[in-house]
Amino acid sequence: MKRLKVIIPVAGSGTRLRPHTLTHPKVLLKVSGKPILGFIMDKVKTLPAEEVIFVVGNFSDQIKTYVRKHFNKVKSRFVYQEKQLGLGHAIYKAKNFIKQGDYVLILLGDTILDANLKLIVKSKRSLIGVKEVGNPSNFGIAIVANGRVKRLIEKPTRPISNLAIVGLYFIKESTILMDILENNIESGLKTKNEFQLTDGLQKLIQNGYNIEAFNIKKWFDCGNPENLLLTNQYLLKKTNTKRQIAGSVIINPVYIGKNTKIKNSIVGPYVSIGDKCSIVDSTIKNSIINEHTNIEKSTLTDSIIGSNVIIKSGHKKLNIGDFSYIVNE
Repeated sequence: MKRLKVIIPVAGSGTRLRPHTLTHPKVLLKVSGKPILGFIMDKVKTLPAEEVIFVVGNFSDQIKTYVRKHFNKVKSRFVYQEKQLGLGHAIYKAKNFIKQGDYVLILLGDTILDANLKLIVKSKRSLIGVKEVGNPSNFGIAIVANGRVKRLIEKPTRPISNLAIVGLYFIKESTILMDILENNIESGLKTKNEFQLTDGLQKLIQNGYNIEAFNIKKWFDCGNPENLLLTNQYLLKKTNTKRQIAGSVIINPVYIGKNTKIKNSIVGPYVSIGDKCSIVDSTIKNSIINEHTNIEKSTLTDSIIGSNVIIKSGHKKLNIGDFSYIVNE
């Protein structure tokens, strides 16, 4: 195999996940007890990659600290994207570190996929991951014939394909793609007011290069609270996490962090609770509770709770950030 470079864009602001992304980058939000980026890197670290290039923006220090602490054996480079001008622009920021002959694997930092990356990077052709969806106008879509990608369109108003592009790309013509992205940026070619990766890949196809589509079984875009909770459900079921705590009812699967105390409560199913939390006289299901949070005499469902939060009595569904204090007296 030629040199493999992995590019992971992680500069997105995650506006749909506020208030949590006001204090943390989207890719470090936790599901099943681990940051989204951690699940991606667990797969990346098994690849024969020469380097992993992170395209960072806001909260870049948090991302650097996390990667260097938990994946210090992976050679990492951090490239700063000053303005978020689209995925095509983010990938272009890595251009100076992609050399002739490099193969590139692009993985979106907020997307969890059920895919065999080791097999993908052995492909003889460039590949794009796709999955059938019911609402293709919300995604970039691929038109495919006999396994080959014929056309790529970014969020079409009248889609003629239901194959969504899921955020996994293996590109063997990496330097050619980078040159195309550079030309698109210099000429101001935007779609939906952004420099799109799909536009660059479409020009690659128009120039006669073959890209094949492959189907992804499971795909979770963690871009909003609903999908974050669905991802949490999927990962808890996959890891089959089971716990029992005397004096409380635990309905598995759940994740319960270290030094967390649960007393006289019902927890689960599909609940992740971070380290050093306290849950007393409460019922919690289908929720994510981050570290150092205390919940007392409350009923929570379909909720995402930040760290260092205090909740006392009565709420049903909450989406609140760090250092919040909610009490019904």
